[in-house]
Formats: sequence, C-alpha cells, structure tokens
Amino acid sequence: MKDAAEHKGSWVAKIAALQDAKIYAELHWEGSFEDYLEIVRKNPKVTRTAFQRIYEMILSHGKTEYIDNKKKLIRYHFFSDEKFGGKDAIFGLDVPLMKLVNVFKSAAQGYGTEKRVILLHGPVGSSKSTIARLLKKGLEEYSKTPEGASYTFSWMVDKKGPDGASIREKMKCPMNEEPLNLIPREWRSQIFTELSPPENGFTVPDGSELCPACRFVFKELMTQYQGDFARVMEHIRVNRLIFSEKDRVGIGTFQPKDEKNQDSTELTGDINYRKIAEYGSDSDPRAFNFDGEFNIANRGLIEFVEVLKLDVAFLYDLLGASQEHKIKPKKFPQTDIDEVIIGHTNEPEFKKLENNEFMEALRDRTVKIDIPYITKLSEEVKIYEKDFNSRAIKGKHIAPHTLEMAAMWAVLTRLEEPRKHNLSLLQKLKLYNGKTLPNFTEDNIKELRKESMREGLEGISARYIQDKISNALVSDKGEGCINPFMVLNELEAGLKTHSLISNEEARKRFRELLTSVKQEYEDIVKNEVQRAISADEDAIGKLCGNYIDNIKAYTQKEKVRNKYTGLYEEPDERLMRSIEEKIDIPDSRKDDFRREIMNYIGALAIEGKTFNYRTNERLHKALELKLFEDQKDSIKLKNLVSSVVDKETQEKIDLVKDRLMKNHGYCEICSTDVLNFVASIFARGDAKE
Repeated sequence: MKDAAEHKGSWVAKIAALQDAKIYAELHWEGSFEDYLEIVRKNPKVTRTAFQRIYEMILSHGKTEYIDNKKKLIRYHFFSDEKFGGKDAIFGLDVPLMKLVNVFKSAAQGYGTEKRVILLHGPVGSSKSTIARLLKKGLEEYSKTPEGASYTFSWMVDKKGPDGASIREKMKCPMNEEPLNLIPREWRSQIFTELSPPENGFTVPDGSELCPACRFVFKELMTQYQGDFARVMEHIRVNRLIFSEKDRVGIGTFQPKDEKNQDSTELTGDINYRKIAEYGSDSDPRAFNFDGEFNIANRGLIEFVEVLKLDVAFLYDLLGASQEHKIKPKKFPQTDIDEVIIGHTNEPEFKKLENNEFMEALRDRTVKIDIPYITKLSEEVKIYEKDFNSRAIKGKHIAPHTLEMAAMWAVLTRLEEPRKHNLSLLQKLKLYNGKTLPNFTEDNIKELRKESMREGLEGISARYIQDKISNALVSDKGEGCINPFMVLNELEAGLKTHSLISNEEARKRFRELLTSVKQEYEDIVKNEVQRAISADEDAIGKLCGNYIDNIKAYTQKEKVRNKYTGLYEEPDERLMRSIEEKIDIPDSRKDDFRREIMNYIGALAIEGKTFNYRTNERLHKALELKLFEDQKDSIKLKNLVSSVVDKETQEKIDLVKDRLMKNHGYCEICSTDVLNFVASIFARGDAKE
C-alpha cells in the first residue's frame, strides 16, 4: 500500500510541477480600490471597452499586407488560429474579415458601429460559427496576458450570522463591472484626466452606471457612512477578470430553443424565489439573479447562434442592448452593459427579416458582414489539407491531387458563369487562383469579380466535401490508397440525396462540373507522367540551349554554327516549331514568342542574372512535352496495358514510377494506378500530340 501511495504521489508531483505559480498569482491578483487606481495610472488600457479590447486582441497577433489584383488586402494572423495549432483557421476570407475588423476598429474609436449588432450572413458551412468561436476563444486567451488584463470588483459586506454575530461576506459584482464605475459620474472627468492625461494618447472610457445589485450596496454603505466615499471604498476588493465561456464570465452564448420553454429571462436574469423570504421583496436586487446571457457577457462578447431563428420577443431585447447599451431586467430599471453583440444567420432567415416591415428597427441597428464560400482554389485546398494529412490519417495514403480535385469541384459549384470574355468556368477558376491566361489582365479579373453578384453565396459547402472524403477513406476500395476518382465518385453518388439541392437542374449542373474536373485531372496526370518520363535535366538543358541558339539567330537574322561540321546554317525552323507547337503557339505568333523569350533573357542579363528554363513556365512545359514526344516510343507506355512487359521496358517504367514517388508524392500503389490510367489514355489514342 505504501509503494502504491508513493507511486501515486510521484505522479501528482509531476503534474503539479507543470504549474507556473507566478502566472497563477498574476491571474488571481486581488487588491484594494487604491491599488487598482495605481494600476490604471500606470496602464490606462486596462479600462478599455469591449470593442477596444477585441480590436486590440486581433491586432496583437499581427497582420500581413499584400496586393491581390491591384487591391491592397490585409491578412489578420488572428484568424489563422496559430495559438491553438490552426484547428479553427479561416482560409480565403481575407476581404470579409477585413470588413469585420474595420467594424471593430470603428467601434473602438466610437464612430457609431459600437451601437450595432454585428450579423455574419452567408450560406451553410461558410465558417460563420468558426469566426464567432475564434473571437470567444481568443478573448479568453487574451484576458490571461498582461496586454489583455482587465479587472472587476467584489463587495465585502457585513451580514448577521445564525448566532446574531456580524460576518463579513464577499459579494461579487454579478455583471463583472469596471471598478471605475464606482466613482460617481460627476467626479469622473477630472479623475480620469489625471489618471490618463491627454498626452498618453488613450482616453479612459466614460464608463456606465452601476448594476442594480452594486448600486443597492453602494447606496446602503453611503447612508451608513454618511456619504464618506473613502469609507465605502474600504469595502471594495478589486480582482483580475479572466474571461471564460465555460465559467460564464464575460462570454455568453444564446441559441434558439422551443419557444414554449424559452423566455427573455434567459437573456436578462430572473428572480431568485428562495431569497425573497430572506429579503422580503422580489424587487430587492439581492433577491434577483443577474445571470442572463447579457449580464454575464458584460465587458466581453455575446454570440447569438442562428439569431434570426429566435422568437421576435428576443429580438426586441437586442434593440436596446445594441443602440443604448442597456437591458431591462424584470422589475428593475434599465441596466448598462458593455459588450460586443455578434450573431450569425443563413440566407433564408435574412430574407425573412428583409421582408418583415415590422423589423425595420432591427435592420437599422444591424451591420451585415457577408461570409461567402471560398472562391480561390488554393485556399479551399487548405481546408481539406488541415483535416486530411499524413499526421491525421494513419494507414492510408491520399494520392496527389485528390484533395485538389475535390476542392476544384466545390469552388466551381460556387462560381457564376462568365458573362463575357469568352471564358470557361474552369478558366475563370484558374484566373481567380492566380494563373495567367493570354490576353487577360488583373483589370479583367477585377471586372469578373464585380459582375458576379452572388458568387460564393451558393454552391456546395466544405462540409459535404469533407463527408465524402471521409467515406472514401473508410471504404474497402483503394487497397491502402485513395485517389481522385474514388472521391469524385463519392461526390457524385451523394448528389442524389443531398438535402440542400432543391431541383434537378442544379443536380445536373453539378454532375457536368464533375465531368469537367475529371477531364482536368486527366490533363494534369498526363502532364505529370510526361514530366516523369522526360525528367532528364541534362537532356532538357541541351534541348533548351539548342532552341535558344536558334531563336537568337532567327531574331537577329544570323546563322547558327553547326557544332559537328563547323559550317554556318540557317536557324532550324523545324526544331523551333516542334517545341512551340507543344504550347499552342500559332505560326502567326511565333515571332512574338521568340522575341519575348529573347527580351526576357536580355532583361535578366541587365540584372546580372542567368537565364534558366525553369523560370519560364510556358517554355519549360514546351521543352518537357517535346522531350516526352522524342522519348515516349522508347518507354513503350502503351505496353503497360498489356500483361506482358519486357525487362528493358519494365526497368524504364520502374524509373518513371520512382520519379513520380520522389518528385510528385505518389506511393507504390497510386504510382502504378496512375501509370496504368495514363497508359490506357494513350492506348485509346487520346494523348496530346
């Protein structure tokens, strides 16, 4: 028994050693009102309003400015959720998040948006709840840092015990108020200016009136001490305020339930019937629980889940809470609150609000932030890579392009057909993703975005994609590796029963887009296999050198010296065209293309740089395709579909598989599968010439 006890004690000691006693003491600091005033003098920002605190919390994580299609954008690192390992990271929504942060910035400076309900609006699964969750989680963490410190107070009040003796009891402020609210309003301006002079650059907020419970105690003590404020403050203990959703401190969450079992007291508190007998009246604030979501979220944030699904009676409470920053508890006067009110809703509910003429007041007090689906492929892929990666998925390999193809289909369903420019939807997707297309400028892309009024507000959500990838992972197919076709087939099969597809026309369109994605995948893997076959860097380098020599002579109207005969000959037009045709350079544009390459080489030379074919994507691709064409017959790729392969061909195929695995992330299973797939395309005669 002794050994067991010692063993148990050692584990407790190990756990206890992980605690930082200094941090615990800081987070549980307690002092007098005088101590707190000294803290305010040294750091006036501890008195910030809820909007100021959240805005500075977001900025504390840093930001990155970048240019996208001539537009300056900001990526706020807070929404990457790096502190918690990226579990709730938001991708591809920098523009909506900039609008949201600008609302916080305006509210922090008192420009009017602090009197509004922030409404996140968008389709299902567009990360509205995730944004709200991030703000709550971030606020909890920020309140534990020195920069995010805030304080509240408790009353030390005398109460008679059972034996009649006086007992000093601690009564916490039920609404976690700012301690400076204890100073009567008529004295505040002078005191606040002395605590934080104008040269500090920060003005202590004017604050609010005490909550009914604290106001009652304050008045009782002022009467007892005949108006001696200093004596009353001896009953105050100030303590550090740590926000916690689970402990219902500074963060509230309210969601709709059955209308018969839910009333407004859940928001503003209710009578404590057990204490009525003790205090003699249900209008005595000591006999009231100020524990509604608005009460406990004071100084922080309250989230309204699916806010427009709430009964109208609850929405009325939002009017005063947002505009006047006041709530009306039952049988008590209007009570001041300082909190960020954020709600989220889907489009059908918002349309109902728009069409309800009786809810004009709420519409007028709402700042709507559209949170659409992602329309940039590379950002959509990040969502799935976060959940489906080698760290999270054990025992199964995900073939290259599997997540990319699923993401491509998802994004295509959200895009609007281009109205002009003679573009396909797939080309539009590539332009949005940063690819360059001939004759398309950044201005064209801006125009495309402007003409698309509802892009990202309709289509398939990331949740559906995640569900179907999960189905493919747990299926018995694939023998330890899932490929794009398995996931695309799952996506197509699920369309039959998809609850959010309301008509057959949409279902048909989504299937057609799947066909486009499969064709795009064919082109990608054909190109990858071609690259693996023609991955001889020396051979590409020699071919490139030969091509550059010829176009240099061509553009300068010179001749090329034959290395073998030493004679000067005309530039090899056949060689040049055989390379240029691989990337669809027409005969009428060959001179432009050749001059473009030479100008590029000349510009590099001026900067002291050496030309490398890898830096020019189009030329690189053309050289690889030319080399592939020259070598494919020696590989005999079509023979792969045959059951008999000679030793020499097998060695070459093994070399190609090795390159696929080393350079492109394939495994033994999917490299064999993709080679067989591409071989079957060549066997059908579908290979690009």
